[in-house]
Amino acid sequence: MRSVAGVMHGRDAKRRFPPVSFAVAGSAYDRFMGRYSTPLAVPFADFAGVVSGQHVLDVGCGPGALTAELVSRVGPSAVSAVDPSEPFVEVLRERQPEIAVQQATAEELPFPDETFDAVLAQLVVHFMDDPAAGLREMSRVAREGGVVAACVWDYGGQSGPLGPFWKIARELDSNVADESERAGTREGDLTRLFQSAAIDATEEGVLSVEVHHATFEDWWEPYTLGVGPAGDYVASLDDDGRERLRALCQERLPAPFVLSARAWATRARA
Repeated sequence: MRSVAGVMHGRDAKRRFPPVSFAVAGSAYDRFMGRYSTPLAVPFADFAGVVSGQHVLDVGCGPGALTAELVSRVGPSAVSAVDPSEPFVEVLRERQPEIAVQQATAEELPFPDETFDAVLAQLVVHFMDDPAAGLREMSRVAREGGVVAACVWDYGGQSGPLGPFWKIARELDSNVADESERAGTREGDLTRLFQSAAIDATEEGVLSVEVHHATFEDWWEPYTLGVGPAGDYVASLDDDGRERLRALCQERLPAPFVLSARAWATRARA
């Protein structure tokens, strides 16, 4: 275990980040990121132009925040979903038993060419092992004229939902490695990734959500569940380091408060 102070991390934007497994229960992810990804699903599906009559794919579906919104628009028989996390696949099968869910990565989608009218990746690109390869696969399985769309939180601009947490963590540890250097987290990044995947004629957008936190514990407790890089960071601290971080967060974020977050979004026609 390590203390908050003095932890050294590489901050080279060109380095390859370690994979994030998300080998956690779906309920833990819901409590941590679902509170932000669920409201984000509505404007993202709007941005991608998802409407009744389409056959759609949710890439990196997690426990189903976006999937549920897609089902509400096109019906369960017209929705497919994939995720590399076995716990997430299992919980989504329980929640949405009528849709087709498979365990797979974005880089190796288990579908024939030109299968879907819309292929969406919500909050996934920055965790892909090879984002360009993942986007190429998304384009491959989209029908000619179909939509390929992705969105990622604005961690580069510190306007993602975890921005306050990482800002406070850096006050105690100036070398903390947040998510701001991951692919797609800065303005224009997603479009450049689409272009590197040979997907042209892209359109950009900005999506926003607001989430009310009634108490400090409502905001803090999900960070202790080991979800994603932030959860891993909290789990890596010793007891004293974790308490210092918690105390400073509580000082900086007096409840109740509303957390506003934005995400970069890019779409293209296959």
